[in-house]
Amino acid sequence: MKLGKLPIHSLPRLRQTRPDTRNAFCASFMNITIADDYQDCVRHLHCFDKLAGHSVQVFNDSTKDLTDLAARFGTAEALVLTRERTIVSADLIKRLPRLRLICQTGKIGGHVDLEACTEHGIAVADGQGSGAAAAELTWALILASRRHLVAEANRLHDGLWQGHLGQQLRGQRLGVWGYGRIGRQVAAYGKAFGMDVWIWGREGSASRARADGFAVAPSQEEFLAGSDIVTLHLRLTPETRGLIALSDLVHMPPTALLVNTSRAELIQPDALERALCQGRPGFAAVDVYESEPVLGARHPLLKLANALCTPHIGFVEKDNYEAYYGAAFDTIVRYASGQPIDLVNPQVKNREKPLRV
Repeated sequence: MKLGKLPIHSLPRLRQTRPDTRNAFCASFMNITIADDYQDCVRHLHCFDKLAGHSVQVFNDSTKDLTDLAARFGTAEALVLTRERTIVSADLIKRLPRLRLICQTGKIGGHVDLEACTEHGIAVADGQGSGAAAAELTWALILASRRHLVAEANRLHDGLWQGHLGQQLRGQRLGVWGYGRIGRQVAAYGKAFGMDVWIWGREGSASRARADGFAVAPSQEEFLAGSDIVTLHLRLTPETRGLIALSDLVHMPPTALLVNTSRAELIQPDALERALCQGRPGFAAVDVYESEPVLGARHPLLKLANALCTPHIGFVEKDNYEAYYGAAFDTIVRYASGQPIDLVNPQVKNREKPLRV
């Protein structure tokens, strides 16, 4: 699947000669590829100046075709990934003989075959971020859903006046599933809005929540049945994939709202659509999908009147991008100077990388 054109942007090369590439950590000049910059915004960030002196290609569209990906990334020595938009499989890695470094914006996940990277001598660097942008979008979706903002704005544009009765948040019970970096911020928003906040998750989440003064639900079933709003804030792992089934969702009241700005795969395939059709929960706000990008309105949730859908914009925010890409570019600069940082496979440092041709 492809989106639009492939503009390529290059920074001036301050050094024209290529260094000896037999050692993975001695280069001072690198060919860098940045994937999946949908908005063509990365080259306009302040942090982009950090790559001065390197050759940079930026792809503004997306493809899942292995041959296309190999052609795009074939000259790359450093590859910057925009979250999980591109899957770096073992088959793809075999086709990228020049690649020496992968920088992830945000935390590394299952979209990168870490074992294959290590086997081929490719260093992989983890990213960082505060999660504030995702927490804020979560809250925006909650407010928009409870007050029917999109529907009411559309009615006004269509020449109509009020059509829905909204629901205030004060006094409602907010259920936060997962009390990590983002879940903690959302819980604080709920408290500030006068909501009754409780938490569900593993023991680590429960312990942190109790330490912060929040209640913990006695069981998952009671958590779902007793929450007016449930918001998901879990990392996608083999243990959490498909964690939530239709049989879980139907415990939610008809007046309840489910919000998912984390990962679509936390919910079993078709379970949310079926639950919404049954009216339990009565509404959902979703920013994530099993296969992205979603084009041509080809997703069943987009056909439902009781679902508010946004195109995975939780992390798509200027300050967040400056932090994500700034950290990735710092990693590249340090790597090129022989001082790699934030590697999730540091054992690569101890292996001499063969000359790539």
